[in-house]
Amino acid sequence: MVTARCQPEIGGIESHVAEVAARLARRGWDVEVLTTDRSGELARTERVAGYVVRRFRAFPARRDWYLAPGIFWSLLRHRRDLVHVQGVHTLVPVVAMLACLLRRTPFVLTFHTGGSSSSFRHRARGTQFRLLAPMLRRARVLVGVSDHERLLFDEVLGEPGRVQLVRNGGTLPVVAVPDSDEAAAQEPVVVSIGRLERYKGHHRVLEALPHLLPHHPGVRVEILGSGPYEQELLALAERLGVADRVEIHFVPPPDRAAMARRLSRAAVVTLVSDYEAHPVAVMEALSLGRPVVVARTSGLTELVERGWAVGVEADAAPRVVAEALLAQLEDPVGPDPSELPTWETCVDGLEEVYAETLPSPRARAVLDVREPA
Repeated sequence: MVTARCQPEIGGIESHVAEVAARLARRGWDVEVLTTDRSGELARTERVAGYVVRRFRAFPARRDWYLAPGIFWSLLRHRRDLVHVQGVHTLVPVVAMLACLLRRTPFVLTFHTGGSSSSFRHRARGTQFRLLAPMLRRARVLVGVSDHERLLFDEVLGEPGRVQLVRNGGTLPVVAVPDSDEAAAQEPVVVSIGRLERYKGHHRVLEALPHLLPHHPGVRVEILGSGPYEQELLALAERLGVADRVEIHFVPPPDRAAMARRLSRAAVVTLVSDYEAHPVAVMEALSLGRPVVVARTSGLTELVERGWAVGVEADAAPRVVAEALLAQLEDPVGPDPSELPTWETCVDGLEEVYAETLPSPRARAVLDVREPA
């Protein structure tokens, strides 16, 4: 697998790669993850949960459009049976696809499209995807994590049915909530989840909080994430007079039990984001039975259409967002747990993709003897 970033960095693609790579390794696949390290502080090579992570320096280190020449040369020099490119919105996947084409290594690609706090980049995405289309058509299989992605890239490529659907899972470990946490949970906690970027919409939840307080005077907002927008969020809470009702916490991505404890305490989980393909964090909240409020945008819309979440428009007034939160606090709606995709069903789908791409005896043997993890 090739990905621009992986854990311990935070994000949806990072979580996806960690979850599926570990499960594929347990099912008998020999998995390597090629990724970048802009800090220069992480291990160059390490074994994690049964698979190998190889990190390469990225340049320029302080930009998000960085290149990683080491990944390109590694893909050229060493034979792999299959390369799975994770993500499409940075230069790392472009370099990986080019190396695969030069080496004639079969590759598949999962889009994992994401949002951006830059309005220019958001507007430029359509042009970017069209420029990538000739290279994308050379992939053996293209995978979308939501109906939104599947339809988007079918249109970009002009090939209806070209993109296969394999949804993200969202399983978290079952954890006991300590008595102290149970006492604290008597005050409703609204958890806004995601990287601290403006496009993630945390500010919309804070703006809704003053309208929620008359109905639930004890309500608190916890923002789970880290990123460059933290100080602006704290300053907004001060201006709104709700700073004593707002906390920001960072949960290390590998600590799934800590995330499960945080989400289990939530009365409502929300992601009022401008763009999400199929958010892992929301799927984790749903798997724990938490009521969810999302924006009616991108891949979030289908969660609302399926009855899994309550939706608001991304530009909804704070009072409207508060009404949606109140509805989920007082009369919550959500999915039947049996309806939800899991990481096991996600890996099942990926194995079918790999079998289609590698109809070799070796790949078939792995599938024939696999046992559920």
